[in-house]
This record gives sequence, C-alpha cells and structure tokens, in this order.
Amino acid sequence: MSELAIETAGLTKIYGQQRAVDDVDLAIPRGGVHGFLGPNGAGKTTTIRMLATLIRPDAGTARVLGHDVVQHGDAVRDRVALTGQFASVDEDLSGRENLRLLAKLYGFRGAAATARADELLGAFGLEGAADRQVKKFSGGMRRRIDIAASLVVTPELLFLDEPTTGLDPRSRIEVWDIVRALVAHGTTVMLTTQYLDEADQLADRISVIDAGRIIAEGAPSELKASVGSGSLHVRVMHRADLAAVQGILARELGVEVETTSDPHGLAVPLEDRSRVTSALAAIEAAELELAQFSLGQPTLDEVFLHLTGHAADSPDGSDEEVAA
Repeated sequence: MSELAIETAGLTKIYGQQRAVDDVDLAIPRGGVHGFLGPNGAGKTTTIRMLATLIRPDAGTARVLGHDVVQHGDAVRDRVALTGQFASVDEDLSGRENLRLLAKLYGFRGAAATARADELLGAFGLEGAADRQVKKFSGGMRRRIDIAASLVVTPELLFLDEPTTGLDPRSRIEVWDIVRALVAHGTTVMLTTQYLDEADQLADRISVIDAGRIIAEGAPSELKASVGSGSLHVRVMHRADLAAVQGILARELGVEVETTSDPHGLAVPLEDRSRVTSALAAIEAAELELAQFSLGQPTLDEVFLHLTGHAADSPDGSDEEVAA
C-alpha cells in the first residue's frame, strides 16, 4: 500500500489560453489534514476535481491512494469522497430520506440502509431534525448533512472544498470537530478553505497555490517562520491616520509595513523587536492615536500576503476561474 494519499507530478489543466493548474507537484502522506490554500481562481477546485476523477488532466500524472486517476478511476472513486462548496443533497427530502437513499445506492438493503442513515444522523447531531426537509435546515445543519452524505461509506480520503463558507462561528467549530473526528478514525482529509484561521486550526501541512502553481508548502509553523520571528499588529483609531502611521513604522523599523483585511489595521514582520518602543513613541509624538497594538507570532494571513502579494479573498463560495 502506498504511504502517500496523493502524489502528483506536473499536473496541468488548461482552459483555452489559461493554465488553471500549471505543473503542480504534490506528495501528501496518509493521515491528518492537508490544507490547500490560495486566492479565488488560483486553481484549488480544479486540482480537487482532477484528483477526484471529475475532470481529466491535460498533462502530468496523479495518483490517489496508489491508483492513477486516469487509468484506474474506478478504484479511486471507490476510496474517496468529495464534499463541495454547495450542498449536494435533495432539499425536498428529509435528512433521513437523503441518507437512506444514498445508502441504498451504495448497496445497503432495507433495514441496513435505514440503520446506516440513523447512525449518521446520530453521529452528526441531527436526530431531532431527521424527518425535516433539508431546505428547512440551518446553514450549519446543511453542511453537516452534506458531510454525512459523503460518509455513507467511510472513505479513505475525503476532499473538503470550502466546507464552512458562509457559516456562523458556532457552526464552523462544529464542522471542525467533525473533521478532527474523521481524522482520528483514520480518514485523510484534503481541505481547501479561504479562512486562514481554519487551516491554522486543522491542517498538519499546507500547500499554497497561486495562479495555478504551488508557491509554498510546509507546516503552519514553518510557513509562519518564513515571514519572520515576530510580528507587530497595529490598529489605528481613525482610518485617515493609517498612511501616516504606516510611514512612521516603516521609517522607524526599517521594514515594509503591510495593510491587512482590517481597514484600520497594519502588520509588521519583525526580526528585531528592539526598535518597537521607539516606533510607538514616534507615533505618539506625531499625535496619532492607536486603538490597539500587539506583538506576537506572524499569522497565516501575513504568510498569505507575503507569498501572494495580497490578502486572502473574502470567501464567496466560488473558487473556480473557469467552468469545468
């Protein structure tokens, strides 16, 4: 049995003049969660679709759980599951009806199909809504029933494509707990997400893709260390002061000062913290007000900004740059 869950060499997909996935090499071991990060249109979903045998590569090779995705597609499909950005269950059916139908399609018979459906409803905390139409579920419940539908037959490898897009914080944490439970039971998870804190929480290793190419790979701690040993985070009281504060910090610290997704925020990667006090004193002397500041480890947001040149896109549920 291959020790790698996913292995690609020169994996490429072209749409017209655009190389949606461009010469991608991956070597993802079995077990744990592998994060796959990138801005909208970077090629994340296209890569996932090739690995799940939904579309054929135009060049290169890909092996999933030891099987070539083109030559042995059936063997791959027998061992993997995919939960996409949008619910794949029938909204007019109840949760139990959806799961029972899928169980029958997978070969469960009669009482066994019902038992498997009830087992999944219980595991995902949906017993109380089992007979309710899915269209009446909350956002978090929809994602849980969708993931449950992917697990009627427990896969060796689960592709999770933007699993928490649009969910409230409580529902996101519920999905995280489900992912951790799956990994604890032996399933390997490949996770694409726009929420960098989600990757930080779940992923053992992360690949960053931009414009179809892998531009960085490593454990979250390794990627953070690549930006700097520390980081200064500043939030101005008044947005009109942002440029002035940015200029003072750049002058005093001698490094590039980056804006963040917060319109009032600035982030400064640091190798030397000794000049931070004088920089803050210079801001005060210029009579510019700070709402807050803190020193800490670089975040994945800063890693993403450093690698791609821009902050992570706001999740909008759509990654695909070209319809497949």
